[in-house]
Amino acid sequence: MTKIRNLAIAAVSALALSACGGAGSSASRDSIRAVGSSTVFPFAKVVAESFVRSNPDFRSPIIESTGSGGGINLFCKGVGADTPDMANASRRMKPGEFQTCQQNGVTDIIEMQVGLDGLVLASKQGGIDLNLTPKIVYEALAANPYGREQTNRTWADVDPSLPNVPILVYGPPSTSGTRDALKELILEAGCKTDPAMEALEESDEDRYDQVCTEVRADGAYVDQGEQDNLIVQKIEGNSNAVGIFGYSYLEENADKVQGLPMNGVEPTYDNIASFEYPGARPLYVYVKKAHLDAIPGLRQYLAEWTKMWSKDGPLARIGLVASPPETMAANLRAATEYTTLDASAFQ
Repeated sequence: MTKIRNLAIAAVSALALSACGGAGSSASRDSIRAVGSSTVFPFAKVVAESFVRSNPDFRSPIIESTGSGGGINLFCKGVGADTPDMANASRRMKPGEFQTCQQNGVTDIIEMQVGLDGLVLASKQGGIDLNLTPKIVYEALAANPYGREQTNRTWADVDPSLPNVPILVYGPPSTSGTRDALKELILEAGCKTDPAMEALEESDEDRYDQVCTEVRADGAYVDQGEQDNLIVQKIEGNSNAVGIFGYSYLEENADKVQGLPMNGVEPTYDNIASFEYPGARPLYVYVKKAHLDAIPGLRQYLAEWTKMWSKDGPLARIGLVASPPETMAANLRAATEYTTLDASAFQ
């Protein structure tokens, strides 16, 4: 009976996807496909495993780590079986991305904030110990801090109270939502400690973005790709190296690496949940409403997230920080009532 039911579901899926329109829509697919953030990836995988246990009639979802920007780009290419059903993101969809989705026929998008994460700077257990601020991180990593030549070679060059060792930071690539969070939560905050940068934002926004968010490319910052576990390995092998990744990777590897405080605040679950830690950020899942009845199990997979994202839930045990209660309630409605975004959400 299970085999017959699956064949029937696949047949309905093919018809529904055909109705979605778009290139390749005559094809069918009997498994969920999600792309996007390397930070959200381990949570999405655990939800997928639980989904399969709860719904043995459905195929296991395919989860790909492409980076938030890359995932949203794939998600917004259109509707139909040849496009992803979901995009995972460690930052909110940008207005320009939403516009691209609309232009390509992805007009009904469900947005769920599935929890919180912290953008963590860390070092090897017993390794370099840095008391950081956004200003210190900005001056250490900016290509041209405050529009001037980057001359800082050691942490002591940035601040004499810091160790006199070369700056070496392993971090995410430009396609990553973690890189976007680094720019928005840390680099810009550090840049704006100079009042002239506030004025520059008003007079020349493009120049401001370049000065305040462009990362140096002289070897002090090493783009490590969409592999946060590789960043952990790199800093574990070098006592003077610093890594940038999501809080869940810090918690998972607490025996190997240590979180570095920012503004004197440690990157802990409670400090991220309260937003006291400067690197706290929300995590998102985007879903095509047009695919809900076309892809077998997609509704059930969304429901599985809602069963697992509480403070005492399975995802918290692997590093997801639960959203505040009112935010969680609003996103439960999005996951069960399938409310969609409109342009006003980005104003």
